[in-house]
Formats: sequence, C-alpha cells, structure tokens
Amino acid sequence: MSHTQQVPERVQHNRRYLMCRPEHFTVSYSINPWMDPEEPTDTSLAVRQWQKLYDTYIELGHEVELIDPQPGLPDMVYTANGGFLIDGVAYPPKFRYEERQGEEPWFTQWFRDSGYEVSGPEFTNEGEGDFLLAGDVILAGRGFRSTDDSHRELETIFGREVVTLTLTDPRFYHLDTALSVLDPVVAPGQEPTIAYLPGAFDEASRAELERRFPNAIHVSDADGAVFGLNSASDGKHVFISPRATGFEKQLRERGYTPVLIDLSELLLGGGGIKCCTLELRGKSA
Repeated sequence: MSHTQQVPERVQHNRRYLMCRPEHFTVSYSINPWMDPEEPTDTSLAVRQWQKLYDTYIELGHEVELIDPQPGLPDMVYTANGGFLIDGVAYPPKFRYEERQGEEPWFTQWFRDSGYEVSGPEFTNEGEGDFLLAGDVILAGRGFRSTDDSHRELETIFGREVVTLTLTDPRFYHLDTALSVLDPVVAPGQEPTIAYLPGAFDEASRAELERRFPNAIHVSDADGAVFGLNSASDGKHVFISPRATGFEKQLRERGYTPVLIDLSELLLGGGGIKCCTLELRGKSA
C-alpha cells in the first residue's frame, strides 16, 4: 500500500467461537512435521497460554463456547479441525489419521446438542483447518489432509463456490497455516482482504489467489514458519503470534490492530491461534 492511499478504518464484528481447554494436551505421536514425541511438553503452560487467548476474545466482546476435553484425545484443543459451519449447518470432520478419529463423535454430538443441522461427511476432511469462508466463496485446501471429494461434498451441502488450493509444503499441511481471511464479514460481492504465504502453494493456486485477491497481503516465509498466518480476525483485531513481526507491521499498514498471543507450547503439536478457534456461524451469520 502506497503512502498516498488512505488506510481504511476497520470495523470489529463480534464473533462466536468454539474452543477446547487443553487439559490433556501432550505430544505422544507425530502426524505433522511440528510434532516430536521426544520433546517434552508442559500441559500447564499450554493451558495458561490458551486461557490468555480465551480471555482476550471475551474481553473484546466475542462469545466463546466450550467443548469438553476428552482423555486420550490431546489434539481436541485444535477445534478448528472439528468442523465447518455456515448458516446453522455443521459439516463435521472425518480425520485422515487414526490418532484423531476419536474426536469425530464428540464434535458431531456437540453440534447436534447446540442446535446445528449436521450434514455429512462422507469424505476425509479436517474442518476449518482446510476450509475458510472468504466472502461468498469457500477456499479449500488439498494436498495433505482434506480430499478433493470433500471439496465437492462441501459445494453440494452449502451451495457455494468452492475454490480448491493445493498445498505443497509439509510444514503448512492445513490451509489455515498458510492463509488467513482478515475480513469475516463483507458486503455481498465485496472482496475480503486475505493474507497468505505464496510459497506454500503450487503455481496454479498462487495464480488463482492473485486473480481473486489482488490486494492480498503476501506474508514472508519467516512469519509463516512461526504460524503467523494461523490467526483469527474480527475484521479489526487480528490475533497473531508475537513472533510474526513482519506480518504485524503489514497488518498495521492496512489499518488492522494486531493482538499478540503467544501459543508457543501448542505449536509443539502443530497448531496456533486459528487451530484453537472454530467459527460458529448461525443462520444469521
């Protein structure tokens, strides 16, 4: 953005999130490049860091629902992988790895108990880890976890255009580690601002993102590698890792207010702020 352009005034939109306290968090297996069972984890530190994120959402006026953590399911804290919800309809996960498949009935039952219509899934998908709502379209990741069939299933269930994006770097195994939607609410037909790491995608996907989002923020590998893009946004505040210093500067230049939350302990499991935050969109959202 040039100095002659006016920085837009960003507006907060209160959000509703689902989170899960990491009472059973540990790294006892490895299903992504970040996980090392030999490296010790501190569950109490993970809980304290998570609590800071929870408290910050509440202080800023957002609503946070909680799903009970379950013994033996240390990754339930990463609720973003637990589903994808639009218009009061919930699409539950069907995890690729056996280690996480035990989470599926807990999330599905929570959606039902909370009054959501549950639809699917027939195909492997990892919820908002790979599916991000950007204005009128759903951006959908492939390459490591969610399958192409799940993208078609999404299109059928929600009746929205699904844009398939291919991830190529194993460090960024979910779409939400390499791309962030900064405007959760936009006027019909308006283009939301997104931020993404170009090097995480194949050439065709980069070209598609450039075509659809010419004003996107391109984030550096250094900021991507500290999970800077694994962020949540209410349209004004963007909750990011304090280590993503370049991204923080880019956000300020665009008129957003970065809110720095350190989830370093949960990064040992391959997750950050967005991974811990599932957006609950009701019929009016």
